[in-house]
Amino acid sequence: MSSTITLIQPWIVEDHDTFRRSLQRLCTAERGLATAPAFANAESMLAVLQRVTDDQKPDVLLLDVGLPGRSGLEIIADVHKHAPQCRIVILTVFEDEDKISKAISAGASGYLLKTSRAETVVEAIIEAAQGGSPMSPKVAASVVKMLAKLTKPAAEPVSLSPREHDLLKLLVEGLTAKEIADRMQVSIHTTSTHTRNLFTKLNVHSRAAAVARALKDRLV
Repeated sequence: MSSTITLIQPWIVEDHDTFRRSLQRLCTAERGLATAPAFANAESMLAVLQRVTDDQKPDVLLLDVGLPGRSGLEIIADVHKHAPQCRIVILTVFEDEDKISKAISAGASGYLLKTSRAETVVEAIIEAAQGGSPMSPKVAASVVKMLAKLTKPAAEPVSLSPREHDLLKLLVEGLTAKEIADRMQVSIHTTSTHTRNLFTKLNVHSRAAAVARALKDRLV
């Protein structure tokens, strides 16, 4: 009796031909990823997204910011409208706080710099698909700083279990989902479940917001 492995379905929007093809080459079944449809602009991607069936829609969208026509930041809401379950990871050369803030505020799940290693991009796709919020270290530091300024202390103290406290501490340390799973000696699936539960308890929607909340309320 054979078992079917469900591959993560990534899509790519990137206007640089060579870089777009290099991203496509990363998406292989051996890495747990399906072949990725790739587009040179936002308009062509959205046109296809509106035509395909739900089971053909992306699990994760790698989205460039500086696109010809509509920018990546401008279409995040449209992507969520037509593919509510899709996780968006911004992949860009920009690391200024204004663009980072707009991307996260618009609903992006992660933010990677194009200088990231190939395997880091693959790990980010997988982490995003599992509910995580992958970010380049420099970007994460900026996001945490911004969110810490915006996040108000909780009206009531949050009660965390020892397991949740350990998980939050590892998130603050910046470990990836795989590293956290290894450290806690559980599967990545279990880590994702614990992380979602922690986010609910903290009333946040991303790893960066959880870290900001932890630092603001001194939870770790």
